[in-house]
Amino acid sequence: MENRIRQAAVAGLFYPADPTALSSQIDAFLNAAECKESSPKAMIVPHAGTIYSGPVAASAYAQLKNIGHKIKRVILLGPAHRVGFRGLAAPSHQYFETPLGQIEIDLEAVKKITEKFPQVILDDRPHAEEHSLEVQLPFLQKTLGNFKLLPLVVGQATADEVAEVIREYWGGPETLVVISSDLSHFHDYATAIKRDSKTSAAIETLHGEMIGPEDACGFLPVRGLLKIAEEKNLKVETIDQRNSGDTAGDKNRVVGYGAYLFN
Repeated sequence: MENRIRQAAVAGLFYPADPTALSSQIDAFLNAAECKESSPKAMIVPHAGTIYSGPVAASAYAQLKNIGHKIKRVILLGPAHRVGFRGLAAPSHQYFETPLGQIEIDLEAVKKITEKFPQVILDDRPHAEEHSLEVQLPFLQKTLGNFKLLPLVVGQATADEVAEVIREYWGGPETLVVISSDLSHFHDYATAIKRDSKTSAAIETLHGEMIGPEDACGFLPVRGLLKIAEEKNLKVETIDQRNSGDTAGDKNRVVGYGAYLFN
């Protein structure tokens, strides 16, 4: 059954490999974040190394404090960084593992969407070394109770193709949709702030067509979520927007991060 477990690929690289250190780090980020009276149905969060993007991601995850026990399924979508392919890739694994334990994959949902939607393929290769989904898992483990995960790596796909899959499992308060994406990459500090502010405005006003690969590495899943948000008249709030120059890096060449709540 070993092949049924997708083992952590970036523990010790993007976040601590030691369970105690990882748990303490995530707790510290969450405790430092302001918890509002919010019940997000979906969120966009960054996925860099946790010392860089963790505080920004935590600003969104902290909002799950009062509703985490209600969430039984998480639809997690992030961009492909390692493997190029057409469509969206679902895994065959039964569990995804982090130093904090195992998360059960919603295999029933995987079976349904791979049979129903031609753009969804069953392929473990895009998942094997992908960090965009894995970096979110410790935050989900620390903020939710018992839940199942539907993890999808997004390759070349249209906004409609992504939205179609999200719509299928939108559900009610038992389902949370998480889009993993950083913002601009490797500009100077001032340029990044200006560029990322434009991206945040596009997200808030649901103008996915204004967001391209230079604005957000996860622009494809972001566009898909924004289509659903428009359909359902959701309100979007930018709860945090910073970059690596604000958290743990220099300001000469930064990566932008944003956290967005959809209610």
